Amino acid sequence: MKKFLFSLALLATVFTGCSSDNEDENTVTPQVGEITGNITTSKTYAYGNYTLKGIVKVQNGATLTFEAGSTITCDKNNGDNALVIENGSKLVINGTESAPVVFTEVSKVPGSWGGIIMYGDAPVKVLGGGSTATSEDGLSYTYGGTNATHSSGSLRYARIEYAGKKLADGTKELNGFSFYAVGSGTILDHLVSYKGADDGFEFYGGTASLTNAISYGNYDDSFDWQDGWQGQNNTNWLAYQVTKGNFGIEIESSSNNNTFYPKFTNITLKRAAGCVPEVAGAIEIDAIQFKKEGNGDFSNVVIDGYGTYTEGTTTYQGAAIKIQDVTTNTNQVNGSKIKLTNFKITNTSVDVATGANTFTVAFPSGQFTTSTSATGATLSPGAWATVDGTNLIQ
Repeated sequence: MKKFLFSLALLATVFTGCSSDNEDENTVTPQVGEITGNITTSKTYAYGNYTLKGIVKVQNGATLTFEAGSTITCDKNNGDNALVIENGSKLVINGTESAPVVFTEVSKVPGSWGGIIMYGDAPVKVLGGGSTATSEDGLSYTYGGTNATHSSGSLRYARIEYAGKKLADGTKELNGFSFYAVGSGTILDHLVSYKGADDGFEFYGGTASLTNAISYGNYDDSFDWQDGWQGQNNTNWLAYQVTKGNFGIEIESSSNNNTFYPKFTNITLKRAAGCVPEVAGAIEIDAIQFKKEGNGDFSNVVIDGYGTYTEGTTTYQGAAIKIQDVTTNTNQVNGSKIKLTNFKITNTSVDVATGANTFTVAFPSGQFTTSTSATGATLSPGAWATVDGTNLIQ
């Protein structure tokens, strides 16, 4: 019996010692370094704190990978900064709910850098009906093609902060995330665009879908697309507009009447009290705007807070849905290419408005329905959706 008890004690000591050793081995010191110039061969950055300096371009079919928990910081005082993924190359972000990959800027001022820009050769339909176009970001890259399943990589649990800088001559458009003709082979999941000076997310055509996304405090539109974007599996989008903000979602198809449209489920669009348009006189205070033949299929949507806005002595009414022009009303609304079902609308002036009040919008039967049971986006909180102690899931 004594030998048996001694054996148990010995085993306990052995197992306790192993546990302690494993804990020591799993304590990882974060790496540090600078990311700059053109990346032409595949590179993985282990968990660490890195500085991004300049406009970094991933080229030549290379794959750039960031491991969970990494922070990538840039400084606007060093000039223009952005991360560019050229067509044929890839970005892989392996964040987790508790250890996201964060891209930020030292001053914490909206509009301090260019965010992440990705290019592909998935289908687009640009102004005039063309299948390719030149990017509007100052880089003048060609985007568009026939590769619907194109992949720019895999972005999981990533957050971009304080982006939206207008590079070069100050007139080019950059967002938190800019997707030019990115295809359906690209994974875009659990992404946050936080306090940028332009749009949170913008799609320029392509076939990629976005799941579990937060656009918080961006000055222009929370979500935006054009050029015939047709992502089919978009779900769980949350927009919360604070301080400054235009449309919750701005939708256009570059004046091309088409037979396809993106599809969405579980969307929440909120506007905080006191939130004003980005530019005085630009009365863009509606939850969803359709213009230039824009369309889409939305279900289970919550819209809250798009009420009146007073500028000087004039009071403007926000709307849940705005149909901006006659052509969009004729071809997209009357043609049943805009479908809006199970919408819960609160603290909003009107359900449907028009841009110039010169035409009447009448959705065909079943194409626009409201309810009190819609739940909108369902997102799990965690470090991925927390900034400076603030939970972004409102």
